[in-house]
Amino acid sequence: MDTTVKIDARDVNFWYGDFHALKGISMEIEEKSVVAFIGPSGCGKSTFLRLFNRMNDLIPATRLTGEIRIDGENIYDKGVQVDELRKNVGMVFQRPNPFPKSIFENVAYGLRVNGVKDNAFIRQRVEETLKGAALWDEVKDKLKESAFALSGGQQQRLCIARAMAVSPSVLLMDEPASALDPISTAKVEELIHELKERYTIVIVTHNMQQAARVSSALLIISSFITLERNFMVPILRVTMFTSPNSTPSRSTISSC
Repeated sequence: MDTTVKIDARDVNFWYGDFHALKGISMEIEEKSVVAFIGPSGCGKSTFLRLFNRMNDLIPATRLTGEIRIDGENIYDKGVQVDELRKNVGMVFQRPNPFPKSIFENVAYGLRVNGVKDNAFIRQRVEETLKGAALWDEVKDKLKESAFALSGGQQQRLCIARAMAVSPSVLLMDEPASALDPISTAKVEELIHELKERYTIVIVTHNMQQAARVSSALLIISSFITLERNFMVPILRVTMFTSPNSTPSRSTISSC
């Protein structure tokens, strides 16, 4: 079956000042798939993830070489409108970060700042995305209440709904369940399974079991650059995580 490449990274190197954080990463991510980034703490997983919507542009004295293409377009070309890029590439952070607004206005925020004034459309879109984030049934009778009144797991699903509201095609998730209890984590993982039918999802996780449950492919970002390159592994069975063939892969996985 033919597959479409959604994200194509080519020989990506990234520096914080003089520190060479990412070294020569090349990979392809298929459309409507879930790819997990794993590796030891400090290896650059989140740094690489944030390159996909240029969040690292906000950090002084950083530098990138190589190319990152989304839908065939190099997102670091000078003519790229970063605001438009971030509409297409949504971001969900490690800890829930709802705005100090109502549940409804949290989801509607992105629409309003992008100039949408049709209140009927906004109401429809809020309902659609809350349903898509498996939260509607829990909040439909309290949309005017503060988002801070929700549990941590509900707040994270609200943030996912907020990212979905502006109709991105890619969702980036930086350890989205690390601050959640097991029940909330299971709900987020179930949601990721449902969302991959409509979105390309890239997730950073330290949890190998979680990577096996939610992902179709895995990128190991290894500290052992001299021994083996960063590489993609299709997830065919959980034993791939527990008995990899190479010594550096075993060390990387045991560090997660």
